[in-house]
Amino acid sequence: MTRIAILGGGSWGTALAIVLSRSHKAHELSLWMRDPALAHAVNKSRVNEVYLPACSIPAAVAITSDLANALANAHIIVGAMPSAYARTVYSRALPLIEKTAPVFVSATKGLEPSTHLRITEVLSEVSAGKLSSAHGIAVLSGPSFALEAARGDPTAVVVASQSRESAGNANSVDRVADYIQAEFAGPSFRLYTNDDVVGVELAGAMKNVMAIAAGACQGLGLGTNAIAALITRGLAEMARLAFALGARAETLSGLAGLGDLVLTCTGSLSRNRQLGIELGKGRALVEIVASTRMVAEGVGTAGALTALASEYQIELPITAQVNAILHHGKSPREAMEEIMGRPQKRE
Repeated sequence: MTRIAILGGGSWGTALAIVLSRSHKAHELSLWMRDPALAHAVNKSRVNEVYLPACSIPAAVAITSDLANALANAHIIVGAMPSAYARTVYSRALPLIEKTAPVFVSATKGLEPSTHLRITEVLSEVSAGKLSSAHGIAVLSGPSFALEAARGDPTAVVVASQSRESAGNANSVDRVADYIQAEFAGPSFRLYTNDDVVGVELAGAMKNVMAIAAGACQGLGLGTNAIAALITRGLAEMARLAFALGARAETLSGLAGLGDLVLTCTGSLSRNRQLGIELGKGRALVEIVASTRMVAEGVGTAGALTALASEYQIELPITAQVNAILHHGKSPREAMEEIMGRPQKRE
């Protein structure tokens, strides 16, 4: 039986534990939580009241704050931690991995704020010289609110990996992505495979910044015309940077790109959109962040994307304005006026 370890006890990690307990294939599941007190409370109640209330976690999911215990004999390791903590968690995890040559699946939607690296790049950097060719790395992304996925609403996502065989499992199929697709698929959880890791990963990070902008539009009371324009031009902006870094066009128009962008910019469960709404209403970022334990990945990613855009000489006007609002004191209304006042151009 395939053993899956999920690292990260936030809303998405908890939801994945629930989702994978319903997969077509039977699994042994462990969910690692960094906070021992939270792990103890969730073990007792079988509900993560802090990050995913009202969703029962099956008894078959082992919940622990002991990383070695969570990783023991794991065939698949799912990273669902915030991007800012990915390096630390993976650095702790690597020495504890058994000789089962596990496949890594990054389910984190963000860039490392300090280095601007994608999370698979962080994992590759941390694991340099420590992993064999049998270890596969994949990315899981797409339009997937944790609450809806956990309660069994139909959800479709993308799993991407480079085209190479996964020798780490006797029952593996041709590619790492195919292997994860077969293991994770369930009655209400559908996965599409892709080999554009760069595109899938960048799209998952960039859409969070656009969601902050969309929320700010709503907070300012600017109407649905503005939201529609923002989503459309936001997708074009995402595509410019993604293409420059080697992504494919169809990835940006698929689930990981357009699908997740629409969801995050319009859905009421989007924490990035909600943060933007509060900014649009005039609340300070520090006050908004202090009021919740949830992480809005767009806050850290905005600066990383702005730096990448400068490095590759790519124009990202929406991202630049969001970064200015978050980190340089610009007001959302001033940012919107500056966007609308840019020179007219051909679409």
